[in-house]
Amino acid sequence: MVRLVLFDIDGTLVHTGGAGVKAFAKVFATEFNAVDGFENLKFAGRTDLSLVREFFTFHQIAPTPKNFERFFDRYVFWLDDILAHSKTEVCPGVWEFIDGLLALRRPPLLGLLTGNIRLGAEIKLRHFNLWDCFQTGAFADDHEERDQIAAIARERGSRALKEDLRNDQVVVIGDTPLDIRCARAIGAKILAVATGGHKLSELELHQPDWAVEDLRRLKAEEVVVGTTAGSERRVSQI
Repeated sequence: MVRLVLFDIDGTLVHTGGAGVKAFAKVFATEFNAVDGFENLKFAGRTDLSLVREFFTFHQIAPTPKNFERFFDRYVFWLDDILAHSKTEVCPGVWEFIDGLLALRRPPLLGLLTGNIRLGAEIKLRHFNLWDCFQTGAFADDHEERDQIAAIARERGSRALKEDLRNDQVVVIGDTPLDIRCARAIGAKILAVATGGHKLSELELHQPDWAVEDLRRLKAEEVVVGTTAGSERRVSQI
């Protein structure tokens, strides 16, 4: 039985109307006078720190702790401001899936596995009243590399549960090939959802354990307990 379920945020749980991307652009422009090349940044599945470092390098801005701190101090301000004026939505099936997990006889621990910094993640999820659904997690503050964030999230989940979790007791839910990769890096199962920027057929090429259009297509008990519920799900068995 699955004991830990780790969710990505952007494109998996919520759509923020591009608030995070807009906040990045605002800070680069106003704090660092850096605008050229921003359109070349690929945000999906990346960590906030790696994105800032890439843009700093492009503009020959020293990637010092002081400059990172300067960036993120302003980023969270603009993220909160822009999010309040953006068209946003929770991805289809998210609330029902979370409710289904919590209704199980032995519900798993719910956590976050995200490339957002922690405060950025909190700002986004509080906007949707989702933040308090999660008891653990790991963020870009913990490590710049997504695979290492996954390892930290798993370790924190194990400590919270006071269990040495087996590979088959951890599920990662995400919407990009990078989410699939980081799940495999820690030996976890992966549920890929096509609610972000990648089509279902693209995600299936990476052979996730489950691949669905959105979380309405899969019951919580199918993932946690392993029961089968209906023919609409699309599954790649590993």
